[in-house]
Amino acid sequence: MIRFENIGLRYGIGDEVLQDVNFKLEPGSYHFLTGPSGAGKTSMMRLMYLGLEPTRGLITMFGKNINGMNRDEIGKMRQKIGVVFQEFRLLPHLSVFDNVALPLRIAHTPEKEIQNNVNELLEWVGLGEHKDFLPETLSGGQQQRVAIARAVIARPKLLLADEPTGNLDDTIGMRLMNLLEQLNRMGTTIVVATHNQAIMNQFGHPRLMLEQGNLYVQESQTWIRDKIEGIY
Repeated sequence: MIRFENIGLRYGIGDEVLQDVNFKLEPGSYHFLTGPSGAGKTSMMRLMYLGLEPTRGLITMFGKNINGMNRDEIGKMRQKIGVVFQEFRLLPHLSVFDNVALPLRIAHTPEKEIQNNVNELLEWVGLGEHKDFLPETLSGGQQQRVAIARAVIARPKLLLADEPTGNLDDTIGMRLMNLLEQLNRMGTTIVVATHNQAIMNQFGHPRLMLEQGNLYVQESQTWIRDKIEGIY
């Protein structure tokens, strides 16, 4: 699904924020990405979403080398990826319903199917009565639920979630984590960046940890740096 080989990333002329990162994620896997603030988690998620190009190294996604891809090729690949950003990135002029429906409309899904699927998911995340609201009228937690619904509505092959429960109460947060579990059982590859130790302990998926730009993989309570062959 994803393979990073000797990836380095720097912004401008500063030091590298990611250094010689190597890992691979198999289709249908589920990993937590953790590490202290400033370790490079968001940068790594942006690389996986094709929102950044690495300074050096090779990224392969869905069996294709992304180096040198044109904008149209990247756009088609992104349609296979669902993303929950920390800043939500909802379109302010669209209603809650239309924000969530956007990935389905881009994929030319029939409107009747869109109506059924979006309404059902909005009810499930507790926003059925807010479907005609604009994002600016919602609380931070409600906006986060809209962003998560939009990310999962099309059942992407890869789902990247950056602190998806950060603004949610425990009940809604657990409901959404269970939704990710269901998606994973249906075949979606999932990476969740989080500081929440309770969630990581409860769900028990393998962990990737970034520290000072270096990636470590957890194996039986042991952290191993930059392993690429035979991860899990």
